[in-house]
Amino acid sequence: MLAPGLTLYVVRHGETDWNAAARYQGQRDIPLNDRGREQAARNGRALAAHLGDRLAAMDFVASPLGRTRETMEILRRAIGLDAGGYAIDPRLREVNYGHWEGQLATDLPRTDPDGLAERRLGPFAWRPRGGESYADLARRTDAWLADVTREAIVVTHGGVSRTLRGSVLGLPPDEIPFQPVPQDRVLMLKLGAMDWL
Repeated sequence: MLAPGLTLYVVRHGETDWNAAARYQGQRDIPLNDRGREQAARNGRALAAHLGDRLAAMDFVASPLGRTRETMEILRRAIGLDAGGYAIDPRLREVNYGHWEGQLATDLPRTDPDGLAERRLGPFAWRPRGGESYADLARRTDAWLADVTREAIVVTHGGVSRTLRGSVLGLPPDEIPFQPVPQDRVLMLKLGAMDWL
């Protein structure tokens, strides 16, 4: 659980070509596209305008995947900081979509109708073959949250943003997989409250 009084600034990585096509990425290492790079710079400018001098006292941490690291480095340059001054934590990797990774969302009714039906019955607990459920992901991100001791800017993934929000806000589990995760906004998250930059 996030300690009272702390705020997390959660940034989803910028757009990739797979995002634009609605293709499941999961833990595949897909690079940003040009739009994603502009989104990352936009989020850096928004953070700089909102936080100002407070940025110096913040932790910066990213998922180890390339699209999150590139987003963090663009964001830090937009803020006016050294691109490389951040930590990496593997617990912030995207949910592993298993056999869905690489598939278009529009193809799933044909390629995995049974998986889609099972997911509808329990979206938080459903696990794709060879992958993770949102419940598995939440255990990872809850362990990371327990280690957070300072305000932080976190560059991560849509699934991670959802489980962090679920834990900090106390959302019903089956609502967590459907929370919005824009790539051109910064989620400000603190115990019991959220807002967007």
